[in-house]
Amino acid sequence: MLKKHLTTTLICLTLFAFSPQAKADSDPIIIDNYREGLADKWQEKSFSGKTHYRVEQNDNQPAIHATSKGTASGLFYKIDYNPRQYPILSWSWKVDHILTKGDAHTKNGDDYAARIYVVFPSWLFWKSKALNYVWANKLPQESMIANAFTANAMMIAVRSGSTKTGQWLNEHRNIYEDFKQAFGEEPPMAGAIAIMTDTDNTGEEASAWYGPISISSPE
Repeated sequence: MLKKHLTTTLICLTLFAFSPQAKADSDPIIIDNYREGLADKWQEKSFSGKTHYRVEQNDNQPAIHATSKGTASGLFYKIDYNPRQYPILSWSWKVDHILTKGDAHTKNGDDYAARIYVVFPSWLFWKSKALNYVWANKLPQESMIANAFTANAMMIAVRSGSTKTGQWLNEHRNIYEDFKQAFGEEPPMAGAIAIMTDTDNTGEEASAWYGPISISSPE
């Protein structure tokens, strides 16, 4: 369970080694389109065993397929960018099923079939923050609550329940506005975008697919 409390901290410590800058203009930036497999800039961080991530074609589109059996590891992509310049985070995802024991209010239920998060690192690593966009089980859609392990990570239920499992869904979030709502302050520079399918607390199994992720300015 400690991995949930340490996730943001460990990633932030790694970020300071090297963080590529986003380009200066405001064109959309595609983090990875997976056309040549998984880009080298993705790095894996294991917290409790390893979730299996691989690139494959799903419904005629390239995607990262994640499978977890009581494990928790994530892939993160280091990139420094200004959330005021690139506030829109876009992605597509699909889950096979939700976690029946998943419960964002408890440490034992702090698992998700799919999550995408943005890390806002600080040199004072205990002040680092993260927005976690999750496919929840019990948490109502559009709810926003503090992570069960740390108030520095806010959980946002982009999707909830089993109604649309098995379908590709396109998502768009304004991380600038979400950060202000979550933490009541202006966001600092973003330092990484990450994905994670984890089931170490519930002990369940999960399967999810992540399509290309991009950041962009408002249209």
